[in-house]
Amino acid sequence: MARGVLISLDGVDGAGKTTQCELLAGWLRDRKNPVVTCRDPGSTPLGEAVRRLLLDPGTGPISRRAEMLLYMASRAQLVAEVIRPALESGQVVICDRFVLANVVYQGYAGGLAVDELWRIGEVATAGVMPDLTVVLDLEPDRAAERLQRPRDRMESNSAEFHRQVREGFLSAARESGRPIRVVSAAGSVQQVQEQIRQEVLRHLGDRLPGGVSPTAPVP
Repeated sequence: MARGVLISLDGVDGAGKTTQCELLAGWLRDRKNPVVTCRDPGSTPLGEAVRRLLLDPGTGPISRRAEMLLYMASRAQLVAEVIRPALESGQVVICDRFVLANVVYQGYAGGLAVDELWRIGEVATAGVMPDLTVVLDLEPDRAAERLQRPRDRMESNSAEFHRQVREGFLSAARESGRPIRVVSAAGSVQQVQEQIRQEVLRHLGDRLPGGVSPTAPVP
């Protein structure tokens, strides 16, 4: 059986990743693709516990290096328990964030060495990396306006930090040499979803188990 496909969606807080992951999964399932969805951190008992620790404002200060290692530990379990088995069974995995988030939040914006974070990410995932990462790009001020709830510990960073996060995603897309594509998240939910589907078809269409071709129209 052919290896499955790993797609991650990433971007600034408030860009709409979770909604877009759900829509992409539904579209692929409608085309007979077996799909597994997950979030990073999370989607395992260990990952959900680490997620609560990392995002709870009551946790208090965490150094950037400790923060990064907690994310990496959660991701290692996610790969072992969810992602690798799904890929080995030929499924499409859609993950809400992945290694790129660490590279950006703790690297470009947090001051840790970007190359070191990529290397640690390779170790944590045992080499399992996305076949495509779609970054949802949005001005941080506009993204913040979309967060209609109390902010978690990471979302509560300064406006300057979130500006550096956005620039970090754009820099990684330009500089990393990895399959990272940027789409604007400024349009409607459906407009953004159409852009994501086009990127998936363009870069992975011939690998999707459901047989969606790279030239298939996007409804």
